[in-house]
Amino acid sequence: MNDSRPFGAYAPSGFIQWVIERTRTLSDGWAPRRLALMLRRMAMKSLRGQPLDMETYGVRMRLHPYNNICEKRILFTPQYFDTQELKILESRIGEGFTFVDVGANVGWYALFVAARAGASSRILAVEPQPEIFDRLTYNIRQNPFGTVKAVACAVADKTGELTLFLDPRNRGESSVKIVGSSHADAIRVPAVTLLDLLNNEGFARLDAAKLDVEGAEDLILDPFFRDAPLSLYPSLLLIEDGRERWQIDLPKLLESKGYRLILQTKMNLVFERD
Repeated sequence: MNDSRPFGAYAPSGFIQWVIERTRTLSDGWAPRRLALMLRRMAMKSLRGQPLDMETYGVRMRLHPYNNICEKRILFTPQYFDTQELKILESRIGEGFTFVDVGANVGWYALFVAARAGASSRILAVEPQPEIFDRLTYNIRQNPFGTVKAVACAVADKTGELTLFLDPRNRGESSVKIVGSSHADAIRVPAVTLLDLLNNEGFARLDAAKLDVEGAEDLILDPFFRDAPLSLYPSLLLIEDGRERWQIDLPKLLESKGYRLILQTKMNLVFERD
């Protein structure tokens, strides 16, 4: 269980605070990114395993930047973290916005949306890994939005239970497919299909969905688009680019369902359905 002390108990100070302030203001480009990496390495050596409490773009989070690349990026260089993807997502937010974050990690996407979507929104943050889920729920509690619900399960091609593989070097890389590390841990977790999840939570429509499940996006979306009604097709779909690991041509499937690719970055693909 992660430390449950009140937010602010781990506020950065001294050298760590100086590094965070500098790295967060660096512009894009090769040289600033190299400088940010160098400063981040220096700071990490000084942290000695403690978390840090930070507010980032209107979101309060307790971050553990040791075995989770996502938390490290949020802490030191949020300006580099999925900038184009979040800009598109933010531009689509409207009244009563509905959003599902599959593979929510510690809640960055879900809370980013909650900070901008207002009290009428509905947001699900789905995370199967117990340690990361604990961090996710802590972060949700530190914010006043009241629109984010955390769900502790995996999303897969069938409802039941499955084996989840964990990379101990990067807790953000959990997957129902075997991860690259030969030292991967394996745990059993509850699982649900995306359609069952939405039905169980009473969603009548879905404005946007994000899937970051380390190459298992095809296992989730293939049965979803086979069985789901059109009313549940997300208007905006952000997925990690796992084409080297997918067993089907997922972009072709999405195109057949009326989606068009509107953004491709180094890590992600963004599709929109008119």
